[in-house]
Amino acid sequence: MIKKGNPLSLSTLFFTEMWERFSYYGMRALLVLYLVNSLNYSESDALHIYAVYTGLVYLTPLIGGYLADRFLGAQKSIFIGGLTMMIGHFLMAFPDYLYLAIGMLIIGNGYFKPNISSLLGRLYKLNDLRRDSGFSIFYVGINLGAFLAPLIVGYVGETINWHYGFAIAGFGMLAGLIQFSYGQNKIIKEDTTHQSKKLKLADWGLISIISLINIPLILLILEVNQVLNNFFFEILLASIVIIFSYLFTRKKQLFSAKEDLKKIIYIGVLSVFVIFFWVGFEQAGGSLTLFANNSVDRNFLGFIIPASFFQSINPLIIILIGPMIANFWLRVDRSKSNINTPQKMALGLLLLAGGFFLITLVNSSSGSNISLWWLVGVYFLHTLGELCLSPIGLSMVSKVSPKKIASLMMGFWFLSSAVANFMAGKLPGILESNNLDLFTFLTVTSVVAGLLLLLISTFMEKLVK
Repeated sequence: MIKKGNPLSLSTLFFTEMWERFSYYGMRALLVLYLVNSLNYSESDALHIYAVYTGLVYLTPLIGGYLADRFLGAQKSIFIGGLTMMIGHFLMAFPDYLYLAIGMLIIGNGYFKPNISSLLGRLYKLNDLRRDSGFSIFYVGINLGAFLAPLIVGYVGETINWHYGFAIAGFGMLAGLIQFSYGQNKIIKEDTTHQSKKLKLADWGLISIISLINIPLILLILEVNQVLNNFFFEILLASIVIIFSYLFTRKKQLFSAKEDLKKIIYIGVLSVFVIFFWVGFEQAGGSLTLFANNSVDRNFLGFIIPASFFQSINPLIIILIGPMIANFWLRVDRSKSNINTPQKMALGLLLLAGGFFLITLVNSSSGSNISLWWLVGVYFLHTLGELCLSPIGLSMVSKVSPKKIASLMMGFWFLSSAVANFMAGKLPGILESNNLDLFTFLTVTSVVAGLLLLLISTFMEKLVK
């Protein structure tokens, strides 16, 4: 029997993630512009800070996923992460605490991000056809927050006061925590693994203590800030080695069969291809924002559109067509067509390449600022690519991962985003020093990665059948 409707708890996780993403994308919309226009950082230095910040944001979910699987559970981890991030956003409202605030956001995200996605996966049984649809709807919530953030946080920050904008992001995270708290009963009833439990007073004490402990931890990290900046890739490599060492030494406790190992390999290979997508896509918060600021005619009916507003185009498109895409994937899966997960993700890479090809073509033929509608077209193609790759990937990890390490594998999945976000910030400077065009380079690499993934897609699917 096929269930038609999604679990009621999806609405709780939808709005919780919406408010958390509102706070994150509010911060992202302002960070580079704030560093350049208010603190007088050079563009290269601002992009470097952006690279380290967004890279570490996606690295720490490895730790948060492990702690959730081993000790805390998903619910406690989500609250710990939310409280820590809320403190970080409010600290951004004070100029003297910039790096401490960024550190709190990095640590908090590590607890929050892998666990809310794995918790969503627990609402569906293994072969539930609603899973991809549910994750696509969840993805609309992500992008509703991402759409509102640049318009509200970005506008207040750019036109009124940078620190007021950051404070609004903090209130967004507070709203997310309230939403999650009120939805606990529904989650407990619909959790197919029966792991969710009502949090008690002692649990809240633990959550508060761990959140506060993060502050001296961040201060310690700041002491070795230069080490983090100079050896980011070494840290990523060490993280990968530690993960696989942990999995190997505990394979008897964690894996039920050789099939589990094949599933881990499947996730690992797809994670590599995902890096190529996010390196390009995450130019939205860095190079594309600076491009909008410097090279786009932002005059619309006499109103000069703030550069941060363009970051709302992507989530707006997802809000408008996301439900249709979710329904489309559900119909495709029910029809038992031959479009598998790697093929969907390959299509995402090719659409990303199309967006960069468009901006390369227009930018090279124009001697002045380009029309804002060309940039809208670029974001439209990138958004279609995202809908083919990101929610499908989240759904895949929640379905394929061995149950005992579900949150850890979700953290591993986000490791690809850590690599990609760091490279996204560093790549423009590297290419510029070698007289290479950023957008042309991203066009070529995305096409090659997409075609290669298509080539091996059938073989990849055999690993999990």
